[in-house]
Amino acid sequence: MVVARPRRAPAPLSVTQLTALVRGALNSEIGSVLVAGEISNLKAASSGHIYFTLKDDRSQLRCAMFRSAAQTLVFRPADGQEVIVRGRVDLYPDRGDLQLYVDALEPQGRGALQLAYEQLKARLSAEGLFDDRRKRALPYFPARVGVVTALNGAALHDILVILRSRCPALHVVVRPVRVQGVGSAAEICQAIADLNAYPDLEVLIVGRGGGSLEDLWSFNEESVARAIVASRLPIVSAVGHEVDFTIADFVADRRAPTPTAAAEMVVPRVADLRALVARGQAGLAGALLRRSARERRQLDQMAKRLRDPRRRVQELRAANDALARRLDVAMARRLASARGTIDGSAHRLAMQHPQGRAQALTARIAALRHRLDLSGRRALTVARDRVGRAAGALDGLSPLAVLGRGYSLVRRLPERTLVRAAAALAPGDAVEISFAEGTVQARIEEDPGAGMGDAPRRRAPRAMRTTKTTREGEE
Repeated sequence: MVVARPRRAPAPLSVTQLTALVRGALNSEIGSVLVAGEISNLKAASSGHIYFTLKDDRSQLRCAMFRSAAQTLVFRPADGQEVIVRGRVDLYPDRGDLQLYVDALEPQGRGALQLAYEQLKARLSAEGLFDDRRKRALPYFPARVGVVTALNGAALHDILVILRSRCPALHVVVRPVRVQGVGSAAEICQAIADLNAYPDLEVLIVGRGGGSLEDLWSFNEESVARAIVASRLPIVSAVGHEVDFTIADFVADRRAPTPTAAAEMVVPRVADLRALVARGQAGLAGALLRRSARERRQLDQMAKRLRDPRRRVQELRAANDALARRLDVAMARRLASARGTIDGSAHRLAMQHPQGRAQALTARIAALRHRLDLSGRRALTVARDRVGRAAGALDGLSPLAVLGRGYSLVRRLPERTLVRAAAALAPGDAVEISFAEGTVQARIEEDPGAGMGDAPRRRAPRAMRTTKTTREGEE
């Protein structure tokens, strides 16, 4: 009898181990795949990596395109584009997310180059680089021409043949470049810059022969377009055949359908120039003949309108005689008027002569002096009479005149107040008595008021002896 042993439970896996198993299974079972879908949530990182989501109507998958792969893109991916991506499916272990690592990216339904061409064309057109008003005219007959193309290509041969046949003396400067392949766009840009620095060049031809879109792609690069725009010399673009259109054709000053046509645009044929000169000579000769005939007709018309010179001389002589007579009359009138003015001025001058004015002033001064003497004497007599009358009136009003008639003035001493009544004095008062001649001082001995009225009559007051006597004119 066989006894069954109990089975041991499997050991649990770690998360890292499980993710490693899944990544191994994905790499071994799926590997590199092509996936079609729509781009959404596109983000371009500063590192150069591109992250987006690829989706259809039911599912979506996170995608990452590293910088090394993104640098190979010729167009710009954007949200909403239908694309086909090539990559490998892997598991991002840090988050456990399923992710598609993209190695290549192409637009669905049309090529990547065509899409890149359309994108760049729209962007440069929006900047106004295709505007005809920005473009310059080509020189009519340049002496020096620069050419940017492949050295051994058929385009250079065609250009040189046309230029030499039209103008053998033309100076041509060729700057050889690669016109396709990696690095060719940079060479074309450098060649344009070099020829712009070359002295005395007047125009450039930039182009190549025909080819596929991939062969012509160097002339669809943005760097080449901007180098053409930055050129100080006008540029003729001659890329491919007549049906081929590149970005360089749109930004150049002129677009030629072929390199041969470009050479024909730049330099006119000598025969054409000769024909142009001949036409100019013929036109100039005809213009001179027409001008001569017109001038001759004008001269004939002027000769007809011109009158006989002798008659004109007679008319001028008659007019001169009339003017001479008018001049004589006017001069005579002017002379008579001037003489009258001079006579009047002479009379006024004589009246204003200094000697006459001095005599008149002397006579006037003598008359005024006589009048002044008479007026002085008369005023003196009047003044003396007035003084005499005033002196008489003053003598009549003077107190001294009253005293001369026998009156006297009594003043009380020592205040020398005038005494008007005897009752104002009392015995013992000192008085001063003024006469017409001299003054005396006295003292009252008796009452001057005694004996007045019914009172017994008293003896008249007796004056004291004179203590001081002065006369008029003495102190």
